[in-house]
Amino acid sequence: MVASPDGVVPRFEPGIELPPLAWEACPGKGINYPKLYENHFGSLPEDWKTGHINRLWTGFSADPVIRRTGASGGVTSAVIIYLLETGKIDAAILVMQGIPTPEQASWFIARNREEVLSCAQSVYVPVSVLDVLPHLVPGERYAMTCVPEQSAALRTLQHGGFAPAKQIEYVLGPYTGTALDKRAIRSLLRANKVAQDDAITSLKWRAGEWPGYLEILTASGREIRSKKVYYNFLIPFYVTQTSLQSMDFANEFTDLSVGDAWSPEFEKLGLGFSVIASRTEKMSAILSEMENEGLLDLEGVDVLSASAMHGHMIDFKKRGGYLRNRLRKKLGLAAPDYGLSPGKIGMSRIFVEVIISGVFLACRNPLARWLMEHIPESILGPLFNNLRLIWKNASKPAKRKGLGGLTMKTHVPEWTQR
Repeated sequence: MVASPDGVVPRFEPGIELPPLAWEACPGKGINYPKLYENHFGSLPEDWKTGHINRLWTGFSADPVIRRTGASGGVTSAVIIYLLETGKIDAAILVMQGIPTPEQASWFIARNREEVLSCAQSVYVPVSVLDVLPHLVPGERYAMTCVPEQSAALRTLQHGGFAPAKQIEYVLGPYTGTALDKRAIRSLLRANKVAQDDAITSLKWRAGEWPGYLEILTASGREIRSKKVYYNFLIPFYVTQTSLQSMDFANEFTDLSVGDAWSPEFEKLGLGFSVIASRTEKMSAILSEMENEGLLDLEGVDVLSASAMHGHMIDFKKRGGYLRNRLRKKLGLAAPDYGLSPGKIGMSRIFVEVIISGVFLACRNPLARWLMEHIPESILGPLFNNLRLIWKNASKPAKRKGLGGLTMKTHVPEWTQR
């Protein structure tokens, strides 16, 4: 995998022949989700919004340091530290902002509490985490954090018998909505009149109290801070193609998925609360152990309540992702095939998707990006946030209609016939 203006992409040597498993596990052309559900969980999901669920909670790390260091509630960091300190794993593969430069991010192998906490916080640019597999120490056991496409690829490699992938004992990952093209950071700096040669010395995506703010420090002493709800205006201008094509929001092939618990109740309290989805008995037992030992503060929640916290993004992935991929295919463009298609989609939802895709297409135009950089964030941030809320309320009837009883049809992906 090599860096490019469009993100991290694979590079193949001339004449190389890839093994069939590499093709099957490649998320770029899609992964056979129905087959993977059967191989890994033994059946298709009962609830298509969140995938296979063993137990669901809302909660946070009971350690105030871990809770404040994490992006939402510190749960992922707390679990990984527990796995290390109880000897269930030898090391954890995490994502760290600042490798190899403050502006970049990469995988990092953590072996103690301090190293885990140094990797806390969200990273909103793509990182090729599976690049770590050739670097694993034979015989060691690992936990890994990764995004949905990587979780599915890893599980495919495990079931295909790839030895390094089978060293991953536990897979943890965030609920994943949208990621940003790495060029978004420099665009934000230009908007704040930061010189191109003014090097970034520190970058934190969610510094401070939950929900946090983007903090960028530069060599000249400039300090750029942008509230999370404000710097989201970068999304329509720099959203990654993978974000638009993915059909998995809840990271369904992990052992443990964790996301922000967005609800009026928790937002009023501040600090940070997570929705916590355990997908296996083994992981549920670990979380219960941690709760009994006073390491986690957990409260059980039902699937309906948990999915309601993210209904907008679940629809964006499950139905929106399918519609966007279908449109790309009709236009003769490459698009992944996951072997899934939603049940009946009403015309109102299709119309909403036309608007969404039109906005993304318009905003990714170089002229639109230039205009965005010349509007002060003090104006653009609140304007975008207000427009987002207005659009969310206006599109809610179409986006939520039928979502509660979401069904998915399965088919054999087209790429299996190649």
